[in-house]
Amino acid sequence: MILIKNARIVNENEQFIGAVLIKGEYIKNIWRGDAPVLTGVKKEIDLNGKFLLPGIIDDQVHFREPGLTHKANIHSESVAAVAGGITSFLEMPNTNPQTTTETALIEKLTIAAKSSVVNYGFYFGATNDNFHLLKSLNTSLACGVKVFMGSSTGNMLVDNEQTLRRIFEQSPLLIATHCEDEATIRENNRIYSQKYGTDIAFRYHPEIRSHQACYLSSSLAVNLAKEYNAHLHVLHLSTKKEMELFRNDIPLSEKHITAEVCVHHLWFNDTYYDSKGSFIKWNPAIKSETDRLALIDSLNHDYIDVVATDHAPHTYEEKMLDYWKAPSGGPMVQHALVTMLELVKQKALSLEKLVQKMCHNPAVRFSIAKRGFIREGYFADLVVVDLENEWTVQKDNILYKCGWSPLEAQKFSSKVLATVVNGYFVHENGIVDRNYRARKLDYIRK
Repeated sequence: MILIKNARIVNENEQFIGAVLIKGEYIKNIWRGDAPVLTGVKKEIDLNGKFLLPGIIDDQVHFREPGLTHKANIHSESVAAVAGGITSFLEMPNTNPQTTTETALIEKLTIAAKSSVVNYGFYFGATNDNFHLLKSLNTSLACGVKVFMGSSTGNMLVDNEQTLRRIFEQSPLLIATHCEDEATIRENNRIYSQKYGTDIAFRYHPEIRSHQACYLSSSLAVNLAKEYNAHLHVLHLSTKKEMELFRNDIPLSEKHITAEVCVHHLWFNDTYYDSKGSFIKWNPAIKSETDRLALIDSLNHDYIDVVATDHAPHTYEEKMLDYWKAPSGGPMVQHALVTMLELVKQKALSLEKLVQKMCHNPAVRFSIAKRGFIREGYFADLVVVDLENEWTVQKDNILYKCGWSPLEAQKFSSKVLATVVNGYFVHENGIVDRNYRARKLDYIRK
């Protein structure tokens, strides 16, 4: 057994000094104040008042395996994730082959079992042609159904309205959507291509992937979910206007329609394009400071339910291409928690709210069993953080396979000291046990 004592525990909207006893993979006991005298404890860790959080659950990552492993793979990115305090991830279906059959889903689960150092789950990808497979899908294998209502990176665009209706009507699982209106983006591409040719600045990205494109698609998804009473989770919201589509007057457990925001949309704004260029080119685009502040406000007022990363690495060489050729997306899992802790330091949100949005709510929304909280009988997925430990993101401490970060040269005032996955210290004092293998996430299905 392992005893963690003198911890400032942040859990279920409160902070308290206490102790946690880990037995095997699980949390056996939690005490406020000091733990009693115990026998059989093999290791005691005194945190001296440092913070103990539940493990972060990232509900949106692209780890690029199979088929795109020149960019990343499940092992490399799970190593980066655990160093950043993430103990579980849900991975997207736009790999090669795409995760659009049960066979492909099982293949990913097999790869992860052999390579992931954090707990894992995968989405089933919907296309214009495979909606008929939803009825027979083994729902224990997938966390949800992903629908690209904007093409983004890859070719999984679902642009047939009848197909969308059938997905919303028939999906046995939560539907997670990428919402950008493709017709609007194509027209903007035509206009800006005619005006600037290949010599176009990255600052025009939020004008091409516009506010209108986001709102048209998000509102369509929300209306379909209401019409068919479907469970919908709208990913990576980026605009102030979209916030009017979501409710904050009912508990998360009663919501059928929920919202996510990504760390980069809370941190960057459009003034960064001139200095960072393609390294902050995401879809949906990073937009104005007004939008960024509205997203933070909506997070605090529970219009937005979950914070995630949309971790989507590309090689440095790919990102150095011109605007039209450089792919969208960037790596974030190693630095997501410390970025959010910096926002806590800036008083943009509370530490309790961070834990709610990055730990509790992903577990609740995706019906993940026995994770996301510090509770007796739950898996011991835990993160130790020091809020007074300055460090700087540099090439020699970046763990992503792609070797770069949009946050390079950024100084942070907080640090992840240790990450516990299923009761095991996978990351401690800057060292990751790359030989550890984690577990498939289990889901509570009715």
